[in-house]
Amino acid sequence: MQPAETLARLRLARTEGIGPLTFRRLLQRHGSARAALAALPAHAAQRGAPFRPVEAEAAQREIDALDRMGARLLHLGTPGYPALLALSDDAPPVLALLGDPAALALPAVAVVGARNASAAGRRMAEELSEALAAAGHAIVSGLARGIDAAAHMGALRQGRTLAAVAGGLDQPYPPEHAALQARIAAEGGAVLAEAPFGTAPLARHFPRRNRIVAGLSLGVVVVEAAPRSGSLITARLALEMGRELFAVPGSPLDPRCRGGNDLIRQGAHLVETAEDVLEHLPEAPRDAPLFTRAAAPDSGPAATAAVAPAPGEAGEVFELLGNTPVTVDDLSRRCHLSASAVQAILLDLELAGRVEMLPGQRVVLAAGA
Repeated sequence: MQPAETLARLRLARTEGIGPLTFRRLLQRHGSARAALAALPAHAAQRGAPFRPVEAEAAQREIDALDRMGARLLHLGTPGYPALLALSDDAPPVLALLGDPAALALPAVAVVGARNASAAGRRMAEELSEALAAAGHAIVSGLARGIDAAAHMGALRQGRTLAAVAGGLDQPYPPEHAALQARIAAEGGAVLAEAPFGTAPLARHFPRRNRIVAGLSLGVVVVEAAPRSGSLITARLALEMGRELFAVPGSPLDPRCRGGNDLIRQGAHLVETAEDVLEHLPEAPRDAPLFTRAAAPDSGPAATAAVAPAPGEAGEVFELLGNTPVTVDDLSRRCHLSASAVQAILLDLELAGRVEMLPGQRVVLAAGA
């Protein structure tokens, strides 16, 4: 990818109001990030509010800062981007990587759990991660206190580990795990961040981090998790992505174990040893997300012109939408338009703030539309 396109992709990804789904549709519609940036003023006019792309100088400063710390950017759809994560329909358009890119090519298993984990839970996470790493798997976790840290430490004894962090690469969290983050990067593992360089981790960033943990992995193992914990968010996201789900049973008297025990009741594989994971770990996700199967991105101005909706078609699509999500395929069938034409109409409606795109190629009317 040319440097100018790399810079444009970073600027587009950092533009407020453009999330992963919109980013993909803009590239599909316009063929390149540079063309999408040029088209943003027209989209903003439809939306009634301006898009403010990050200035080229600010994006270049981020690239330079990553360069100085020995990190690099990975762009969705280009070589080196984690293949499993790319299957997710809301995969991050850009990831910052610190460490060895080769670690991303290993089959991966996530091990997650409580921050206030018990001594027994931490020991289980360490031993399980060590055994899975010895079997050739990278261990994925979120660098948090408790189970996450134990999983990383266990994996480092025998292989590689991947850490997905909630803030920028220069903002280790918790602060006392700065040395662990550096060790992961130095010992053949990798640290990944979706947030821009310099971003302090905030509460709203952690669910987004959790989807990366799930998306990188063939399966997710929950060691200890209280009801309503972040680990259960990761488990739910894993199921939505078609990943395998595992849980270590615990005492019913310990609140930290209730979430994991409930997962087992709902069908997660019970785990006592690494063999319990390896026996059920698939070679690939059960189902690829619908978004990635819809169509490869169009390219160039000719492709954009080919899918431009005719007058009246946008209204036809809009009338079919309501407060209950429907799939793009269903819309295409009901309005007798091609999938590419419907995608183009939905992009315009989304940028105008009239619809909201959801994972799984689903769409719903935006609040107040």
